[in-house]
Amino acid sequence: MPKMKTHRGAAKRFRFTSGGKLVRRRGYKSHILEKKSPKRKRSFRKSVEMSPGDVRGAKRMLGKR
Repeated sequence: MPKMKTHRGAAKRFRFTSGGKLVRRRGYKSHILEKKSPKRKRSFRKSVEMSPGDVRGAKRMLGKR
């Protein structure tokens, strides 16, 4: 059986924390920023834990079980 290949798009977007949780960047921070509050824009810089519904698919793309 050939080896599983990592989905390169997912590998560039998601990473694992030391505790094994998946982390992703936030969306909505690239354009139309004038109407968004500074507080909201600052929060876009931070990474956030992936929602439980998306974890299964992301782990599969990254080659983890």
